[in-house]
Amino acid sequence: MDKRIGSPAEAVAVIGDGASVMIGGFGGSGAPIEMIHALIDRYMETGHPRNLVVINNNAGNGHVGLAALIEQKMVRKLICSFPRSADPRVFTDMYLKGEIELELVPQGTLAERIRAGGAGIPAFYTPTSFGTELSADKPVEVFEGRSYVRERWLKADFAIVKAHVADRHGNLTYSKAARNFNPLMCMAAAHTIVQASRIVEPGDIDPEIVVTPGIFVQAVVEVRNPAQEEDLNREGAHHP
Repeated sequence: MDKRIGSPAEAVAVIGDGASVMIGGFGGSGAPIEMIHALIDRYMETGHPRNLVVINNNAGNGHVGLAALIEQKMVRKLICSFPRSADPRVFTDMYLKGEIELELVPQGTLAERIRAGGAGIPAFYTPTSFGTELSADKPVEVFEGRSYVRERWLKADFAIVKAHVADRHGNLTYSKAARNFNPLMCMAAAHTIVQASRIVEPGDIDPEIVVTPGIFVQAVVEVRNPAQEEDLNREGAHHP
């Protein structure tokens, strides 16, 4: 099956109002900047999508990527583990004004909730957050004398991720640390959209190094020389 899409704009056109969207990346590493900006451009043209629930490691930096998505008031709620990153002014200002909701999740718990969503595991127990505000109203059980908090899986309508090489069937590899949350999100979303630096023919990727099998991917777009969030912020870039 050929899963190639002609452009980022075409690929994100399926995302509608109120959708839950996982966005890959750890800071700028592995962040699908071009896809996020295509989503913003669509909003500027049509007024949609809006009221998104976004799952990401952080709250964005500067005025590009996720921060720009938030700045356009497209995001109703953010689920993340690290809202206080290098330059989170956009999220911070909006949160203090009550213009965006935040669900704070410890980073390991966030990763495991996403992994559980992809693996079909509705809930699991972790000692992380026990006795803190983050465990309020959550079930707690004791195992071998230690208290554990029950956490629910985390799934999404869409995932937008960045890969290094893809084939047209959607098999993916990643570049070093840019792998981070991306493979987990591919598994946990109903519809995964991938931007890859290069798209090759089936068989050109050694099966032994495929990280994400194509069964978890619905669309791939080739984006050569993708932008890096940190470079854009050093240049003082804004989007749009």
